[in-house]
Amino acid sequence: MDSCNTSANTNTEKCATEGIDIQCYLILNNSTQKIFIAVLCIITGTVCILENCLVLSMIFSSAHLKRKPSFLFIGSLASADLLASLIFSYSFVDFHVFHGAGTPSVFLFKLGGVILSFTASLGSLLLTAFDRYICIHQPSRYKAIVTQKRALQALTVMWIGTTIISYLPLMGLNCCHSDSVCSELFPLIDNKYLGSWILLHTVDMEKHNVQAERGQRRMRMDVMLAKTLAIVLTVLVVCWTPSLILMTYSLFFPLDSKIKAVFAFISTLCLVNSMVNPIIYALKSRELRRRLLRHLKKVKCLKKLIKKPQDVEGTPQNLEFENTYDDTICDTEFSM
Repeated sequence: MDSCNTSANTNTEKCATEGIDIQCYLILNNSTQKIFIAVLCIITGTVCILENCLVLSMIFSSAHLKRKPSFLFIGSLASADLLASLIFSYSFVDFHVFHGAGTPSVFLFKLGGVILSFTASLGSLLLTAFDRYICIHQPSRYKAIVTQKRALQALTVMWIGTTIISYLPLMGLNCCHSDSVCSELFPLIDNKYLGSWILLHTVDMEKHNVQAERGQRRMRMDVMLAKTLAIVLTVLVVCWTPSLILMTYSLFFPLDSKIKAVFAFISTLCLVNSMVNPIIYALKSRELRRRLLRHLKKVKCLKKLIKKPQDVEGTPQNLEFENTYDDTICDTEFSM
């Protein structure tokens, strides 16, 4: 199990069968490791689902917030992270704990969903960073540059592009149909495709870091924003760098079972990133935080709200609250 035959001929023969030979990819050898991975994915995935559902409900239940480009980007980020928590948790546990792979088409479809969700998450982070960059460097022209129409167009292009890239293996760019070497970390995945995805992911991370660093230099007086940007960079690097390093290492050197086991555990950090994103990008927004407090008060004082219709959202009192930030230059204000 320490090494796998990943030559093109061997993998073509495996793809010709009804199922996938995944023995060399099953690296959790004892029940303790399997239980730990299963519990970790279930707990982290559940928290991630609840957080992102909360963010999406707060944004799209407000006619005021869902018109703002910044919150459209945050909503896209929450949608991608929600998708990641659902697909990654299920696929990871099904593969490593229950050894479920299915036919090549089924496996590549599920893997494509994982790639799509994480790539869309990073793409949404990049758009959010660009939105902050425009807000900081061209505040007087921000509303003219970052419009709702342009935000929706950018998100549409990003989601379509990431979907096509993510499902290229299912459409034929895999070891079943190409004369190449398969990855030792992902069954049926072409090493050339993996290398291209790593490069794309690294470039996106670098662009995100550059935008954030420029924002920090311009806004040195704003300690709160500087702290938020520092947290963003730290979380992004900590969660993704270990996995990207091992993926890159696998392109040039053979892997033993110990390294593969390490990769299985550190890859869950990507799910942790999706769990932390709502806290950094959404719950540190003053508008979303105030909406959250209002929602909590509504749950706590449900009977009082029923008796007092004037407190229901949509009345003049609450419309005044929702329009509090209408005249601000930027759509969101981050604080620590």
